[in-house]
Amino acid sequence: MDRKTFSYPVDVGHLSANPVHVTLEADARERDGLAERWGVISVELATAQADLSRWKRDGVRVKGTVEAHITQACVISLEPVKSVIAETFEALFVPEGSRLARVETSDVGEMIIEAEGPDAPETFAGDSIDVGQVCEEFIVLSINPYPRKQGVELTFEADEPGDDEAAESPFAGLRDYGRRQQ
Repeated sequence: MDRKTFSYPVDVGHLSANPVHVTLEADARERDGLAERWGVISVELATAQADLSRWKRDGVRVKGTVEAHITQACVISLEPVKSVIAETFEALFVPEGSRLARVETSDVGEMIIEAEGPDAPETFAGDSIDVGQVCEEFIVLSINPYPRKQGVELTFEADEPGDDEAAESPFAGLRDYGRRQQ
């Protein structure tokens, strides 16, 4: 197993009605790999608690919590911004080819998806699910794509009316070029 990934495959072929509890914590090398993949400065902590249990006949329910402490670059000043992510999640999985994974379609072939309805189950191949990857997906979805350091504001300098230098057009060089050609 590559230790730069947050991976924890669980054999789901022998799950019973009693949930299997999984605790994950990324080590330093895994956190370095996560920071690189997520495009953040650093990952100080990445943990997860998950329970896997049987769902319907062949399906698996993965339910738990994820927590991550990350440092990102401020989108304005590029200064470090610390963030804490703490989320609960639930995901359903069914084996490939399961009728439960089929998406309902209308008589003209359009997919019918309820915006507020439950997500369709994901599929898995073989007899294992990588719980680490499932947890990582939920952390990544919670990362702020535009982190801003507290108190930092984006400001624009307005041109002062009558200030010829400030009001100079970006095409002034072309205008001057045209005059030289005459």
